[in-house]
Amino acid sequence: MYEILNQQQIQSFITDGFVRIENAFSAELATEVRKILWKDLPGNSSNSDTWTQSVVRLGMYNQEAFIKAANSDVLCGAFNQLVGKDNWIPCRSMGTFPIRFPSANDPGDTGWHVDASFPGTYPNDYFGWRINVKSKGRALLMLFLFSDVTEVDAPTRILKGSHIDIVRLLKSEGDAGLSFMELATKLPGLSGKEEVQAMGKAGTVYLCHPFLVHGAQQHRGTEPRFLAQPPLLLRNDFEIEGKEYYHPVEEAIRIGLHL
Repeated sequence: MYEILNQQQIQSFITDGFVRIENAFSAELATEVRKILWKDLPGNSSNSDTWTQSVVRLGMYNQEAFIKAANSDVLCGAFNQLVGKDNWIPCRSMGTFPIRFPSANDPGDTGWHVDASFPGTYPNDYFGWRINVKSKGRALLMLFLFSDVTEVDAPTRILKGSHIDIVRLLKSEGDAGLSFMELATKLPGLSGKEEVQAMGKAGTVYLCHPFLVHGAQQHRGTEPRFLAQPPLLLRNDFEIEGKEYYHPVEEAIRIGLHL
């Protein structure tokens, strides 16, 4: 398979923490996905008066349209370049979907955070899930845009380069790492990072370092925003010492560790 990302994009991923891929899947697939999701949403797609909630979260979907979007040739090629050839597990379901609606109300979930990757003492308690310096279990954070997203459509906020700071917060915590909430309490100490908004046409995907700090925001547009944020799961743990070549996710971790 030919290389999807050029060297400039790979270097940008290492230093900034993400790369944006346009046309990662087709607009037709995005339309099909939205039609399926509307069936599970409280409201009518053609009547904004029925959009009474600022955000509705839908779970995992395994219909063909979702699987095709998650496993396009473009994305699989990029996964191999960023994570390592076949060192990732293909997505067999797509989710979760935080569907955001135009609303004057604060959605109440706009804090900066890093997605956790492995369970803590109580697997059903997501706030107790953990993150360690080797990103156990998670290869990438991914943002799939299933609708057009402009600056008013609640684009995900990204702190550029924040993944390097997270490495430094995790390096002394060993294999146990920190819980989602423990790490979240340390994020206000980060400063001076440029904020980027994850915008684009339907079919755009942001492939992000698993440690990238990000957050939601209020929807100020006119049409619902459809986005999925599935993890890309690891087949084998990342290695950050003792080999000749490191993949971009590993290289970014090594920079944070001054290796």
